[in-house]
Amino acid sequence: MLSKTIESALNKQIRIEAESSQIYLAMAVWAEVKGLEGVANFMYDQSDEERDHMLKLVKFVNERGGHAHISDLSAPNVTFNSFQEMFEKLLEHETFVSASINELVHITLQEKDYATHNFLQWYVSEQIEEEAMARTILDKINMIGDDKGGLYLFDRDIQQLTVVSSAAINPAAE
Repeated sequence: MLSKTIESALNKQIRIEAESSQIYLAMAVWAEVKGLEGVANFMYDQSDEERDHMLKLVKFVNERGGHAHISDLSAPNVTFNSFQEMFEKLLEHETFVSASINELVHITLQEKDYATHNFLQWYVSEQIEEEAMARTILDKINMIGDDKGGLYLFDRDIQQLTVVSSAAINPAAE
């Protein structure tokens, strides 16, 4: 059974993940309208991934005797001055999500809910990867600068971008 404190905190995270999906969907639409097909497809995939994160939380709450709540969502920003600004907002948002997950982990330790703590470790690792991906993308964007050819190549190649974070490296396998 989930305590009411943890159930409430998990429901807050469900909302954050749902809003994340909407944020990335809005980014995808903006990029698509601007002719950045690669960026748009990347963002559509990110939106789907965030929805999956939300559903994983919903199922966990319900399976543990709680009641997942689906709430109203804040409307996402739908315009950006540049694709660089959009990716800066992406990193800012991922940092916010990481802080929220970390607070949730802290609550599980205070409540001595080790099952939920264990469940959340996947989210901790996922956020390390998400932030690493956003930083890598911004590094590439900064290298491109105002070069239109570089933007074209970036847009074409972004879907193949993968980042292996330190959390994904298994030293025992070496």
